[in-house]
Amino acid sequence: MSDSDLPPPPAAPPTGTFSSLRIRNYRLFFSGQVISNVGTWMNRIAQDWLVFTLTGNNPVALGIAAALQFAPTLLLSLWAGVWADRLDKRKLLVFLQSGMAACALVLGILDVTGLVRIWQVYLLCLVFGCFVAVETPTRQSFVGEMVGSTQLTNAVALNSSSFNLARVVGPAIAGLMITWVSTGPVFLINAVSTIAVIAGLIMMNPAELHRGPAVKRAKGQLREGLRYVRGRIDLVVVLTLMFCVSTFAITFFTTLAVVAANVFHKEADGYGLLSSALAVGTLTGALLAARRSVRSKPGLKMLFGSALVFGFLEMTAGLMPTYLAFAVALVPVGVVLMTFMNSANTTVQLSVSPEMRGRVMGLYMLVFLGGNPIAGPMTGWLADQFGGRSPLIVGGIAAMLAAVVCGAVLRWRTKRLDTLPV
Repeated sequence: MSDSDLPPPPAAPPTGTFSSLRIRNYRLFFSGQVISNVGTWMNRIAQDWLVFTLTGNNPVALGIAAALQFAPTLLLSLWAGVWADRLDKRKLLVFLQSGMAACALVLGILDVTGLVRIWQVYLLCLVFGCFVAVETPTRQSFVGEMVGSTQLTNAVALNSSSFNLARVVGPAIAGLMITWVSTGPVFLINAVSTIAVIAGLIMMNPAELHRGPAVKRAKGQLREGLRYVRGRIDLVVVLTLMFCVSTFAITFFTTLAVVAANVFHKEADGYGLLSSALAVGTLTGALLAARRSVRSKPGLKMLFGSALVFGFLEMTAGLMPTYLAFAVALVPVGVVLMTFMNSANTTVQLSVSPEMRGRVMGLYMLVFLGGNPIAGPMTGWLADQFGGRSPLIVGGIAAMLAAVVCGAVLRWRTKRLDTLPV
């Protein structure tokens, strides 16, 4: 057989920091996410301000709104993973994104017309939270279908960069708009921004998706997913590490406000600067993760190492003597935090079979967010009893201990299994 008769070699996967954007389906999705994420962050700021306005700046009301929006995640995440495995993820996302846009639209109309009441905001928070609880694991598991395993690490990192870029831009735009035209138009803009994601999903070519075998409806699929994870010591350890770090160390939404006000005696603008410093770090970390994915896939050493370094940097930041030093220290904290989160996400997704990915990611999101009811009261109690720095110091130590213990357990169990007779 001559060389001309041989089939052409398979095309090498695209490389580069933005390599997954060369895939049309993902490019459509990512473009819509960039626009929609900005709208989502604008909506979050406007919603908090509206609740404050309607209740005379009552922080308890703000907590109720947050709890209503978060509670569905605890209740629906596992079932959301089952639905993501059973159904066409692209069509399911179109439905869920449409529901999220409808919530923003209704709230915007009520606000603009002056008919909005606090109970309506609470109800819409609950409904919106139900959509988000199902949308998040579905979207996470859909990334692999768009780009395949070779580009999954890069795509996850780019998703994180989009989210963190919006985290920098969205609140700033929302603040200006609320000052100029009040909160109502902000909700309407968020509703319109969601159309970008829906349009991208509709314009995709389903034939180019990397779909696994169809999972038919059957009894016991949720238990099947839990048994699958229980039988994988590597997944159990990674999920345990994620729970410990997210619960005890990733508490910045609470701790930064406490540190700004009670430690360094700053006003709202000082809190905003600290949030921006952390966001600059997480955006940088996401872009570095995208670039690093060109050379190698994240391994368990990267995962445990980044958790260990993150804990050390968070503890160090908590000991900074001045406000400026603390703000500067938050940037590397954000970089390593995003390295850890991207490593955990891609490690889990790349190590599971496609027909289980939705259920495993549902459990992943439950583990990631499920510790919030513990984290909030714990952070407040630590700050009240031991000072505003204590949650960062304790959280950093907890992250380091979790990384060491989980790494040692996985190493021990792996060696033990290797020595057992077959």
